[in-house]
Amino acid sequence: MSFDALIRKVQQAEAALEAQERAAAADWRQLRLSWRELWTPGRIVLAGLASGFLSGQARAFRFTGGGGALQLLTALSGLFAAEGAQAAANEASDAADDVAQDDAAPAASAPRASQDPSHEDTQRRYREAGLP
Repeated sequence: MSFDALIRKVQQAEAALEAQERAAAADWRQLRLSWRELWTPGRIVLAGLASGFLSGQARAFRFTGGGGALQLLTALSGLFAAEGAQAAANEASDAADDVAQDDAAPAASAPRASQDPSHEDTQRRYREAGLP
């Protein structure tokens, strides 16, 4: 695929992304307006009564010994979250090491690439496209 075709493909993807962003913003505005219209004074009072009732039930549940199960679930979820974060950090570190090795290898093997006319042409096209 030629460089010009790649540029056109990137421009097309950017246009599609911007269209999706506009659609998402419009959907968000519509949801916000609908949400605000939904909350009438009567519904607000009912929601307050329901949340107060549920809060009282949770407090009674805690006094009867159910709080231990909730604390156990909370502790286990924290444990799994920490384990997942550690695994993600290890993967990121490995990926960074791989990228560093890949960047070091071509620089050592092709020191005269800047003298190649096709390389200069590619670099010029990158600059024209606003890429680094």
